Amino acid sequence: MSSSNKLSNQHNNSELQAEIAKFIAYNQDEFAELVTFIDFAEKFTLGFIEINFPPDIDLLIAGLRQEPQCQSIQFVVLDFPDANLRFLRDELVQQLAKIPQENNKKLVLLIRNLEKSIGVFGDYPPVLQDLNFVRDSYRQTVPHPLLFILPDYAISRLAKFAPDFWAWKSGLFRFKTTESTRDEAIANTLNADTDIERLPTPEQQERIDLLHRLLMEYSPTGETPSLANLRNCYNILMELGKAYLSQFKPIQAREYLEKAGEITKKLSNDSLQRQVIHHLGKSYQQQRQFEKANSYHEQALDIGKKQKNSRAVAISLFSLGNVSLEMRKFHQAQDYYQQTLDIEIESGDRYSCASTYHQLGMVAQELQEFKEARHNYQQALDITIEYGDRYGCASTYHQLGRVAQKLREFEQARRNYQQALDIKIEYGDRYGCASTYFQFGKLAEELGEVEEAKANYLQAVQITAEFNDDYRLEFSLGNLARFYQVTKDESLLAAVSEILGVSVEEVRQSFDEIRNS
Repeated sequence: MSSSNKLSNQHNNSELQAEIAKFIAYNQDEFAELVTFIDFAEKFTLGFIEINFPPDIDLLIAGLRQEPQCQSIQFVVLDFPDANLRFLRDELVQQLAKIPQENNKKLVLLIRNLEKSIGVFGDYPPVLQDLNFVRDSYRQTVPHPLLFILPDYAISRLAKFAPDFWAWKSGLFRFKTTESTRDEAIANTLNADTDIERLPTPEQQERIDLLHRLLMEYSPTGETPSLANLRNCYNILMELGKAYLSQFKPIQAREYLEKAGEITKKLSNDSLQRQVIHHLGKSYQQQRQFEKANSYHEQALDIGKKQKNSRAVAISLFSLGNVSLEMRKFHQAQDYYQQTLDIEIESGDRYSCASTYHQLGMVAQELQEFKEARHNYQQALDITIEYGDRYGCASTYHQLGRVAQKLREFEQARRNYQQALDIKIEYGDRYGCASTYFQFGKLAEELGEVEEAKANYLQAVQITAEFNDDYRLEFSLGNLARFYQVTKDESLLAAVSEILGVSVEEVRQSFDEIRNS
């Protein structure tokens, strides 16, 4: 190793040691209690360590391994990141069989990442049901001290949904988050450059997880956030609400949006309240509860007008247009969009005009005015390209494909769909791919390419099923039922049964019901 590499390693190690010392000093009493607990723990002993952020977990584990009182302890860290984990005890037994035990050292197991399978929503996660059910067997099969390292929300859910297992705990140790860890979390969430709604799914999920952990810092379970923390809580709750809306999970989104709404009342801030109301409207729109959605968007519009905030007014008019479009009130939608466009042009907000031209294209398309639709879509595309918004181009390429297909310009349609699909894949927008696969299927069927059509239709069903989008899934299955009647292709039934996890006969029966309805 070169002298420069040695110096670099020494520098990195000294920085790490400083971070470990800082974390332990910040949690001096709790760390001392944990060390004592570990020292006295024998055979199966259950403890819980509350830490909200992974970087602090690393510091704690490193600190324990260096602690003089723990030199006779063999710490083994076991990670369980599988969100579908159910039988933890079975996994632990398998892992234990592989651990070479060091001579004369007491084995202590540190369990990490179980929050993935514990989750945030829903009752009785399978992993906690099983934890409660088989708790008595732990004494015999896992005869070692066991420490679960979990964030606040996961510990609360474990206590609630595995109460018998929780009752066995001999220690609960709550570690405070260091300022540097909290600042880094804020930088990666609230102050991040990329809008959470546009992140690819894996990166978005990472940020959601970070937001949940950050929320526990400012609003711990069972505690009311302090006045000083209200604005941070609002920001986190809004980010979570927007994230779940982008994942088409309106009920989960509303859980956070409604909490954000309560904070706006305490802050007496109309602008923040308008943002919450706007997103609540979007949540009901996703559930196709259009009257409720309209009610919220109209409330947001009234606040925008009262504030004389032209941008806020434009956003609400645009949202009202979207609801009208989904309700197939095309001329009403057109009126809302035109009002929106007039405001955007007057205020010089050229970038926002792109979305409005796109929606005007949708209205024209529904009214069978294909040349007008194409003109509006092209306007939208030109602006998104001008502003370097590559992802924003995807939906417009998709719609240009549909117009070209209607005009029987099949090769042009194919090129537009392919451009849309390429961009969606590039940006990790798997949900958005479903509609384009569906249109590829329609195009292939129209051209007599039956196998190509089937493959694309099945892709669309697969994705809508993954995202639990019942409305679009029902539509896609209705289309497949029609396609099955045309092709009599039995392999189609088998493919759908595999996607939905039901029998072939159930798919056949469902298709028959759709045909006869």
